[in-house]
Amino acid sequence: MTTIADTWGLHEGHFWLRGRRPDQPVSFDAGTGMWNVYGYPEALRILGDPKTFSSDTGRVVPEVARPSERSLTQLDPPMHGKLRRLVSHAFTPKVVADLEPRIAELTGELLDAVADTGRMELVADLAYPLPIVVIAELLGVPSSDRHLFKQWVDRMLENSQQFSLVDRGEEQARNLAAALEQVKHLTDYLGEHAAERRRRPRADLLTKLVEAEIDGERLSQAEVVNFANVLLIAGHITTTMLLGNTVLCLDAQPEQFARARADRSTVPAVIEESLRFFSPFAAVGRVTNVDVEFGGQHVPADQLLMVWIAAANRDPRQFADPDVFDATRDPNPHLGLGRGIHFCLGAPLARLEGRVALDILLDRFPHLRTDPDEPPQFIPSPNMTGVRKLPLLTSAG
Repeated sequence: MTTIADTWGLHEGHFWLRGRRPDQPVSFDAGTGMWNVYGYPEALRILGDPKTFSSDTGRVVPEVARPSERSLTQLDPPMHGKLRRLVSHAFTPKVVADLEPRIAELTGELLDAVADTGRMELVADLAYPLPIVVIAELLGVPSSDRHLFKQWVDRMLENSQQFSLVDRGEEQARNLAAALEQVKHLTDYLGEHAAERRRRPRADLLTKLVEAEIDGERLSQAEVVNFANVLLIAGHITTTMLLGNTVLCLDAQPEQFARARADRSTVPAVIEESLRFFSPFAAVGRVTNVDVEFGGQHVPADQLLMVWIAAANRDPRQFADPDVFDATRDPNPHLGLGRGIHFCLGAPLARLEGRVALDILLDRFPHLRTDPDEPPQFIPSPNMTGVRKLPLLTSAG
């Protein structure tokens, strides 16, 4: 049977998109030296128990993160909670809701630029610039530099291949070095802006990070930069993938696409099903702090786990007909934005951007559809699921 993943040429590692099921929900991969977690209840347990399953993956993969450079995503309690609280006020329901007019304004401006062309490339024309401008404005860095952010992030993802603890060969070392070089470009850039905020504070998130104190001490330059780095990357890439994936899912389901056009109150549920069906961040890493039994396996301490969120979101033990895109699915307790203390900080913003942008997109282009002569192109990473190019036709005929 030919699947959508085969038709579009998605990464071979995305087995869950091809209707395949692992033999076990948890298994050890001798080739990489890591444990793979595919099951929903097993993933839910890991994400909800930071005491047993640490986010500090750098302690077993020092090539990727040195202790002084670990970011919010690699911290455990209590430091994680202290750092997260520093910016949680920027993503409260009221603050996010107040951004809706700006999001609508930006969406309108971006679509104006392609309104008379009869076609658009969704990522370049809308799905990338919209969230990057929003998060850049919140942080206080020039949104006009978004071409630099895209260049660095794209190159970083191109070198984000399957990692192995066993075969630490030259090719893996080159890929890691290339990816970390792009990270350095971004952290150097943010470091310059952070240093400028120390001299001349402003009313923005970056200034709040520079001035913030934890237990009476200011954050170090590395902590400020890494925090800003996470906000900038995660603050746009989730929405970029979410928008592209959602349009692609609807295009493949004409009846559900028609329903969403006719009844916009269904758009939030469409977005939630898109997050389950095409989970943007396919996997997250954790490390066992102690010996533990789960998923029918005994896993020793200090083992690296790859928690395959995207596969867990296709677990038939949790979701009926998991390989079917069903925007009426209710309940839909997917893990597409994580769970537990590391639940996506910007989830409310991503959902708002997705809803507003999709509403306006459907208003402006009632005949929106994929271009049969130009198939979508996907991010070439086993750990992410999202389009990097999505050519669309916008006019009738």
